Amino acid sequence: MRTIRIGLWAAVVALALIATAAYFLVKVPGPGQPGTFGAGSYSLVDGNGGPVTEATFKGAPSMLFFGYTHCPDVCPTTLSDMAVWFQELGDEGKPLKAYFVTVDPERDTPAVIKDYVSSVTDRVTGITGTPEEIAKIISAWRIYAKKVPGEDGEYTMDHTASVFLLNSKGEFEGTIAYQEASSVAVEKLRKLLAKA
Repeated sequence: MRTIRIGLWAAVVALALIATAAYFLVKVPGPGQPGTFGAGSYSLVDGNGGPVTEATFKGAPSMLFFGYTHCPDVCPTTLSDMAVWFQELGDEGKPLKAYFVTVDPERDTPAVIKDYVSSVTDRVTGITGTPEEIAKIISAWRIYAKKVPGEDGEYTMDHTASVFLLNSKGEFEGTIAYQEASSVAVEKLRKLLAKA
C-alpha cells in the first residue's frame, strides 16, 4: 500500500512538472517581451487580512509562487528553498519580497496560510482570497492549477511548480525551476536585485 501511495505521489509530481514545462514552452513570454502576462485585477488578502492587489507586486523585486498548504512535496520544498535563498543573500536580499499564493482557497484561509508560511520563514507573505478572486490571479499569471480527487473526499492540487521572478514594476523577469540548484537560483535573484 505504501509503495502504491509513493508511486501515486511521484506520478502527481511528475505530471505537475511536465505540465509546467509544457505551459512555459507554449505560453509564457521571455523576459522583457511585451504582453499582458501577469496583467489583471484581483482583490486578495494576506495572512493578517491585509489587502493584496496587483499593485502589491510593484515597488520591489519579488518572488511569486503558487501552491497550497496541503501539498505533500513541491510546496514545502520550494518554501524551504526560498528561506535558504534569503539566508544566502543576506543583507543583499533585503529589498527582495516573496509571496506564496494559494491555489486552494477552500482550505487555505488567511490564518491557515499565515501559520503555514511563517512556520518556515518570516520573509514570505502568504496570500489567499475567495475562489473567484484566486481564479483571477491564476488567470492573470496563466498558472496551471487543477484539483485531483483522492480517497474519502480528500484531494490534491496539480499546479505550476516554478517560482516567478518579478521586477520592481511587477513585471515577469524569469523563473526558478523546481529544485533548481541553489547556486543558480541565488545568482538569478542577484541579477533580479541588480535591476531594481
